[in-house]
Amino acid sequence: MMRLIYTILFVSLFAPLVLANDLPDLGDVSATVLSPLQEKKIADQIMRDVMSSDEVLSDPEITDYIQNLGMRLASNGPDKTQWFNFFVVKDNSINAFAMPGGVVGVHTGLIVAASNESELAGVIGHEIGHVVQHHMARMLAQQKNDSLINIAGMALAVLSARANPQLASAAMTASSAGAVQKQLDYTRDHEREADRVGISILENGGFDTNAMGSFFETMQKGTRYVEGSAPSFLRTHPITSERIADVRSRASTGRYRLLPYSPEFDYVRAKILANLGPANQAVSLFRGNLQDRRYSSETSQHYGLAIALLRNNDVAGAINEMNWLRANAPNHAFFANLAANIEVAKDNPAGAEKAYQSGLAIYPGSKALIYGYAEHFLRIRQPEKALKVLNEKQSLYPDDAKIFELKSKAYANLGKRLLSHQAQGEAYVRRYNIPKAFEQMDLAVRANDGDFYQQSIVEARLKELRAMMDEPKKNGWFN
Repeated sequence: MMRLIYTILFVSLFAPLVLANDLPDLGDVSATVLSPLQEKKIADQIMRDVMSSDEVLSDPEITDYIQNLGMRLASNGPDKTQWFNFFVVKDNSINAFAMPGGVVGVHTGLIVAASNESELAGVIGHEIGHVVQHHMARMLAQQKNDSLINIAGMALAVLSARANPQLASAAMTASSAGAVQKQLDYTRDHEREADRVGISILENGGFDTNAMGSFFETMQKGTRYVEGSAPSFLRTHPITSERIADVRSRASTGRYRLLPYSPEFDYVRAKILANLGPANQAVSLFRGNLQDRRYSSETSQHYGLAIALLRNNDVAGAINEMNWLRANAPNHAFFANLAANIEVAKDNPAGAEKAYQSGLAIYPGSKALIYGYAEHFLRIRQPEKALKVLNEKQSLYPDDAKIFELKSKAYANLGKRLLSHQAQGEAYVRRYNIPKAFEQMDLAVRANDGDFYQQSIVEARLKELRAMMDEPKKNGWFN
C-alpha cells in the first residue's frame, strides 16, 4: 500500500515549475483546467472507493475527530469555498496524502507518531495546501492526455494494494528515469508551497507553528522504516534539512496564540494504540506507560488501557479503569461510550440501555453513542426502539450513511422490504455509490409492500438516481 501511495502521489504532483518564493494567485489559469464541478465528480468517485475499503477506519470517534480537525484547519486556509473530506487509513506508516477535490487521507501511524495536536495539524494543513493551490490542476495542464477516469481510479489502487501487491510494482514501471528526476524537482517545489500554506493555516488557527518543523524532523527519521520498500524519488513528501530550515524560519516570524488544551487528540491516539496488534501486548504497553510514568496525559493511558482490557476479554479490569476515569477525569463523550461498551461486554442489556440513555442525555450528538444505542436494540431484537432512536437523531446528521444502514436493518427485521431497500439505497447515495443506490431503490419500487405515499417517494427517487447515473456518461468523465 505504501509503495503505491508513493507512486500515485508522485504522479499526482506532476506540474510546471512554480515560483519558489511566492504563492501563486488562487485564480490563476491552472484552476481552469479542472472546473469545481469536475473536481467534485472526481472526489465523489474517489470517496466511493474510499468508503467501501476495508483499509479505511470506520470508528466514528476517530473519524469525526479527524474530520472536525481538518475542517477547522480548512476554515483558516486561503480558500473558504473548497470542499473537503478527511478520512483515516489503517496503516502504521507516518504519512498523509491529498487527492483531487479535497479528499485527504491520514494514516493511523501519523496520528500515533505526533506528540501533540499541533504536529498533527501541521501535516493536515500541509495537505490542505496541496488542494487549495490546485496542484492537481497544474498536473493536468502538463499532462493533457491523462483522463479523469485514471485520476479517480487512484484511490481504488491505493486502498486495494494490500490485497493485490502486484498493482504497486506494475504502477512503478510507468516512467523513465529521466522523467522521474524532472518531475521530482516539481514535487519539491509543491512541497515547499504546501508547507507555506500549512504554516499560515496553523498561525491563523492559533496552533503552534513551530510544531510543523519539529514533526518534519520526526518524519525524516521515520523514513528509515519505508526506504527499503520504495525508491527515494517516490517518497510522497521528500524531507530535507533545507526544507525543515525553511519551515522553522517561517514559523519564527509568525504570531502564536495558545489554544486551550483539548483532550481529544490524546484519547484518539490512545484508542488507536489500544487496538493495534494483539490485545495482551496493548495491555502491557499501557500498564508499562503508567508504571514508568511515560505519558503526557495520565487520563489517556487509563482510557487506552480500558479499551485494551476489553479487547482482551478482561471486563473486570476494564471496569476498574472506568472507575478510575470517573474518579479522576472530567466527563467526556468517549468515556460515556466506553461505559456503555463495558455493559454490552457484560451481557447486561438493562445496564447497556441505561448507559446509552445517560450518555446521550449529556452528549446528544455523539455518533458513537447513537450507533451503539441503535445496535444494542437490534442485538436484543427490538427494532422498533432502534428506529425510534435513529429517527430522533437523524435530523442532526441527515447525510450520515451509517444511520441509514441501521434503519435498513431495523426495517428488514420488521419485514418492511420497501423501507429497508429505500434506507439502504439512501446509505449508498451517501457512500457515493450511485449504481448500488439505484439497485436498492429499484428493489424498493418492486417490493410493493408500502403505501401509496411511500411508493411515490421511491419511484421519484429512482428517476433522480437514473439521471445521476447518466450525467457522468453524458459528459464522458467516467466509464
